[in-house]
Amino acid sequence: MSAARPLTALRTLAVMAALPLLLTACGYGSQATDDGKQTPAAAAGAKKLSAGEVKIGYFPNLTHATALVGVQEGLFQKELGGTTIKASTFNAGPSEIEALNAGSIDIGWIGPSPAINGYTKSNGNSLRIIGGSASGGVKLVVNPKKIKSLKDVKGKKIATPQLGNTQDVAFLNWIADQGWKVDAESGKGDVSVIRTDNKITPDAYKSGSVDGAWVPEPTASKLVAEGGKVLLDESALWPDKKFVITNIIVSQKFLKEHPDVVEAVLRGSVKTNAWINANPDAAKAAANKALETLSGKALPADVIDPAWKSITFLDDPLAATLNTEAEHAVKAGLLDKPDLKGIYDLTLLDKVLKADGKSEVDDAGLGAE
Repeated sequence: MSAARPLTALRTLAVMAALPLLLTACGYGSQATDDGKQTPAAAAGAKKLSAGEVKIGYFPNLTHATALVGVQEGLFQKELGGTTIKASTFNAGPSEIEALNAGSIDIGWIGPSPAINGYTKSNGNSLRIIGGSASGGVKLVVNPKKIKSLKDVKGKKIATPQLGNTQDVAFLNWIADQGWKVDAESGKGDVSVIRTDNKITPDAYKSGSVDGAWVPEPTASKLVAEGGKVLLDESALWPDKKFVITNIIVSQKFLKEHPDVVEAVLRGSVKTNAWINANPDAAKAAANKALETLSGKALPADVIDPAWKSITFLDDPLAATLNTEAEHAVKAGLLDKPDLKGIYDLTLLDKVLKADGKSEVDDAGLGAE
């Protein structure tokens, strides 16, 4: 994560050697793929908005189910009329930010850390957060034979996805709250923080290389399916048990030039979230179908069922919690205090919500002028 005042050269090199700074909450790697096989075609003869096409990006993950379901079920396309969707899927936040900066996508679903990183690295000129999408879906899962209580975590080997990613920062903050000491960059201390790609964390758990993991869904439920036990749901640490895991970003250029298209996508997002919450079983099946289309493999019931229950889909970007997550990264020593003023522009979302008879949402004082 970049900041208003740069990190020291040594710390910057240390962090960047391990990863491109703060990575996303749920991705791995850096490749984007064309999602054309999931994208429905615009209705013949439908009127186009100010842009003939809108390029959107998201991850093939349950925490991005608003995009997965909204695209597959045609809920976005219905709002866009004759303006077509070109969708791409990503495996990491930095690559999605790079695509946004390059104009390869216009709107994206992404975690809080890469959104903050993208905004601060561009000195506030690249993106705006324009809406929320998901909360929750992060758990501390442990080997019950080795760890029976929270105090037993001390001295154990616990995996997080990547140095400085959203879960890594959350775990470092939790460790500090216990009064334990860990060097943030090396992961060494009273707890051994083992940065492990979520793809291989279940195998590391089975082999005994780690004693548990602080990870997002569906990795957490995959560990439970391997005999792990949920020791802590991160939502329990937050007010109202809500914290941002996925929000919606847009390039400032596209927002300025095509506000009608952005508004249409937000209408689609709001209607998709409403449909998901009104039809949880059908939505879960639709999300799993989309994952199967994109990856070639659906999630088994013993993984998707508990994972789905732990995620809340909502329109509110939970701005105050993003600000707190940034403060946790500062506390961990991974960045200097960032200036996030202007990262949000919730004008169009509030317009959509008001038209739908819903309450406006708060930008926690971080809205654009």
